[in-house]
Amino acid sequence: MTEKERYQLEAYLRAGKPKAWITREMGFCRQTIYNEIHRGRYLHTVTWGDEWRYAAEAGQRVHDYNQTAKGRPIKLGNHHDYARRLEELMLGVQPDGKVDRRKRYSPYAALTIAGKESYPISVCTSTLYSYIDKGVFLHLTNKDLWQKWKRKKRGYHPVQRVAHPHLPSITARPQAINDRSEPDHWEMDLVVGTKRSKAALLTMTERQSRREIILKIPDKKASSVINALRQSALSGVKTITTDNGPEFLNYGELRQLLQGGQVYYCHSYAAWEKGTNEIHNRMIRRWFPKGTNFTQIDPAELDELVDWMNHYPRKILGGKTPIETYE
Repeated sequence: MTEKERYQLEAYLRAGKPKAWITREMGFCRQTIYNEIHRGRYLHTVTWGDEWRYAAEAGQRVHDYNQTAKGRPIKLGNHHDYARRLEELMLGVQPDGKVDRRKRYSPYAALTIAGKESYPISVCTSTLYSYIDKGVFLHLTNKDLWQKWKRKKRGYHPVQRVAHPHLPSITARPQAINDRSEPDHWEMDLVVGTKRSKAALLTMTERQSRREIILKIPDKKASSVINALRQSALSGVKTITTDNGPEFLNYGELRQLLQGGQVYYCHSYAAWEKGTNEIHNRMIRRWFPKGTNFTQIDPAELDELVDWMNHYPRKILGGKTPIETYE
């Protein structure tokens, strides 16, 4: 309630207007009116005794004092367009006004995109997370975010890692691949669908730029993986790192497709050794949750997903997108 509205309330009360009428006239809920009356009341002495009355000046004085305990003001308070833009990006609101929750951006990505649109203000990622926690936004809550920070579980006992005895181990991978100082080194995996469907997605992620390639295959056989890679553009691919799944153990044909490039295999139960690809697979699950029948997925929808992922700003790339980095 503003100072002007407090004086208006005082005038209505002095005129004997009912509180229900005042509520409708001023557009506040009943509890707000009662809270304000309690905030600005004072004991007035008259000839027939004492009575409680409301004074706008007293209510404003208490309000101003309470404001001093609130700390720094919210930076988004006077920049509604900027706040609305961030909220729309994190909710997945599209240019046509429709909401596509698959295309929600993280707070960092939303800030990166908004930062390129010439707004006169910016906030840091931690501040934005804080505003979301405090309920500053009209429609956005923590439930709308893809993921929040999670505390690591205690008592974790690692599983013993076993490398494939007859294939090149990831431990033999050159340091230039490990530190991502060279382009065109990729990680590969499968994203599977419902048990009633054999179709799957073959996913490939370039380690340096995080560029993504997704190929739809009819089943999880090694021959289907080879056929899909043969039909795709693998020129320039130097190495591929993958797991010990039976669909990737056709080492000789994979080497032949890479025209001399090497294939490295992770240890068993060590998906984190190709963590970039695993993170991208989680992004794919935003569009296609577990249980999706990939047989029914339109290739155009896969192209739309790949385009969205490759134009998604990444914190690890300094706010650049995979396409900007790869080019």
